[in-house]
Amino acid sequence: MKILRHIGSLAFVLGLFTVIFVGIPWYVYHEPTLPWWLKDAIYCLMGGILLVLIVVGINQRKGISLGEKLPPVESLQRIRLQSSIETPGHEVTEVLGLVKGHTIYAIWLGKDLSALMRLILGGELTEYTEMMGQAREVATDRMISQAEAIGADAIINVRYMTNSVIASAAELLAYGTAVKLRKLNT
Repeated sequence: MKILRHIGSLAFVLGLFTVIFVGIPWYVYHEPTLPWWLKDAIYCLMGGILLVLIVVGINQRKGISLGEKLPPVESLQRIRLQSSIETPGHEVTEVLGLVKGHTIYAIWLGKDLSALMRLILGGELTEYTEMMGQAREVATDRMISQAEAIGADAIINVRYMTNSVIASAAELLAYGTAVKLRKLNT
C-alpha cells in the first residue's frame, strides 16, 4: 500500500510539473495574442521557480541544512534530558540558563497529497507524524548542542512547543534549563 501511495503521489507531482513547465510554456509560445514582454515574464517566473526547486533538491540530497550543522550522534549521549526539575540521584549545582532548539519542517507535495486523501478517508496522518518526529529530533539535537557549548551536564524541565506555519509545515521549539549536576552519595 505504501508503494502505491508513493506511486500515486509521484504521478500527481510529475503531472503538475509537466503542466506547469511544459504545458504553460507551450501555450505561451504558440499563443500569438500575448505580448512579447508578458511571454518573457512568464518564462522568467517559471525559470526562477525551477531553479529554486533544483537548488533545494540538491541541498536536500546532500543533507545540507540552511541552519547550523547538527552535532554527531555520539555527543548527544552525554547530556541528560529531564521533563521534571528533579534529576534522580543527582543534585543541581549550577543553573546555566535557558537552552533552545528550533526548526520549521515541511513535507513534500506528494506526501501532502497522501495526507489529504487520508483526511477524506480517515485514519492516522502518518506523513505528518513522521514529519513531526523528524522536527522534534532536529530541535532536540540543536538544544542539546547549545547546552554542550556552555558545559551543561543536563537539561531539566524540557518542553516542546509546536505551531503550524502553513498547511504542510510546522514549527517546533524545544527548550529547557541547562544545569550542572553532582552525583549524590547514597
